[in-house]
Amino acid sequence: MNGTRLVAHLAGIGRLAVAFSGGADSALVLAAAVRALGPADVLAVTANSASLAAVELAAAREIAADLGVRHLTPPTGELAEPGYTANGRQRCYFCKTTVLTAIAEVAVDHGFPALATGTNADDAVDPFRPGIRAGDELGVHTPLRTLRLSKEDVRAIARHWGLDWADKPAAPCLASRVRYGVPITTATLARVEQAESAVRAYLDDRSLPSRDVRVRDLGGTARIELDAAVAAEVRDDPRLVDAVRARGFAEAAVAPFRSGGLNHESTAG
Repeated sequence: MNGTRLVAHLAGIGRLAVAFSGGADSALVLAAAVRALGPADVLAVTANSASLAAVELAAAREIAADLGVRHLTPPTGELAEPGYTANGRQRCYFCKTTVLTAIAEVAVDHGFPALATGTNADDAVDPFRPGIRAGDELGVHTPLRTLRLSKEDVRAIARHWGLDWADKPAAPCLASRVRYGVPITTATLARVEQAESAVRAYLDDRSLPSRDVRVRDLGGTARIELDAAVAAEVRDDPRLVDAVRARGFAEAAVAPFRSGGLNHESTAG
């Protein structure tokens, strides 16, 4: 089965560092590496930057601890990269180049020459993934893509192994919430993170779970994206809009969640 193939593949690579975002894909690579090599020969490295929500860093720490692997969280300098802060459509290329280079250096310093990411087969067929090109140029391993394992394969393996994060929703970086052309700054990212926290608090207060929650920064105004049924129920509640406006947005509106919503806009970056 796919899990066995993944473990065998990683055993063939040997001592391995994993660029670990805390998401299901990189978490599965990490868990499979532990099965293949043992925790002493696996290193988790999470880029600790303004684009990583605090809740995601906490989740990454917990997963790494559960797996018994050493977990490093070095700061990364993508906010010093003009190609990233300008927030054009190649933003992810500049981000991944900076972040993966930093992670690889940390890994080598700790005796881990090989680095893997959680890029999966679905990512590879997406026509708009400049970050994948950056990883390929740096020579990182992409075992899920190599074995043609999709997102659903990832979740199926994790469920089979009894991993409690198997169905964890996708959580892209905070910069992915910012419309292309709107400069990325620490303040921009913090505003998005605080607004999403406020939305989650509002939903918790109303006992309205939404699997996906995004606050898209459209350049001073916000689009709050939620599961379609939830979006329909809260659309006319001014308390939700007010909660987001209080975090620094001039206006806000509610819409159904759309994965990669800003990638589909015609705005040039």
